[in-house]
Amino acid sequence: MEIYSTEEQQAEAIKRFFRENGITLAVAAIAGIGGMYGWKAYNQSQIDNAEAASEAYTQVVESDDVLAKADGFLAANGDSNYAVLAAFVAAKEAVDNNNLTLAAEKLTWASENVANPELQATALLRLARVQVAQEQYDAALANLAKPMPAAFASQQAEVKGDIYLAQGEQEKAREAYQTALSAEGGANNPMLQIKLDDLAPKTAV
Repeated sequence: MEIYSTEEQQAEAIKRFFRENGITLAVAAIAGIGGMYGWKAYNQSQIDNAEAASEAYTQVVESDDVLAKADGFLAANGDSNYAVLAAFVAAKEAVDNNNLTLAAEKLTWASENVANPELQATALLRLARVQVAQEQYDAALANLAKPMPAAFASQQAEVKGDIYLAQGEQEKAREAYQTALSAEGGANNPMLQIKLDDLAPKTAV
């Protein structure tokens, strides 16, 4: 079942960024404060915690049973961005297994437990797509109405269009797709133009 589209690529990039730079950024942030008594010990503690979370995250996402191990990881590392990324991976695994209820549960957790606005927007968009597949249209629209960075405006509008189309509201769907196409990044999504063309008024031949 195809739930993910461009936000999947965004999440993969975010995951790769944290894997490659997460520890470095943590070290740089702490080192920049420098000079105060006790920061050396705190510095090492933060590094150790970041390394442990990174290693545990890798073990979860590379295991043969992500869903079985994800809950334990979320419980132990719920205050880290790695936990949110693990929730994304578990949700995708659940979608692949056609368990949309579990996918929605993981994505809801992610959206409610992350401070990073880009990660939160990714979680909300994925959750809305899952809810569309569940025909929970009101819930999906409510999640899409939540604040997101401007870079996600096209995806927000596109999913709204999908909802309106599923509800038989073709004019609202057309308007939403047009908004999505006009927003930042919309021109790079060829499916938007196809969706919009499919809703064009039919002329008599």
